[in-house]
Amino acid sequence: MKPHIHPDYRLVLFHDTAADAFFLVGSTIKSDRRYTWQDGKEYPYVSLDVSSQSHSFYTGKQKQVSSEGSVARFNKRFGAFSSKKES
Repeated sequence: MKPHIHPDYRLVLFHDTAADAFFLVGSTIKSDRRYTWQDGKEYPYVSLDVSSQSHSFYTGKQKQVSSEGSVARFNKRFGAFSSKKES
């Protein structure tokens, strides 16, 4: 391998702000912010909006999609207008 062309791989602390969950993971992401973790060591800090702790797919709190189709929904809402025939 060529020297000095690869980014530094180190432990980085990711914080999911939606679920207030922390993840200590190896990464090459750059960050100017630092945070002292539970072990007393200081790590680069990156905040996240969504992770597996807050995403609806992983938490099981997904919205249920209506079982009726969009055409049926449209006809239910606006079917009365189309049934009137002009003479």
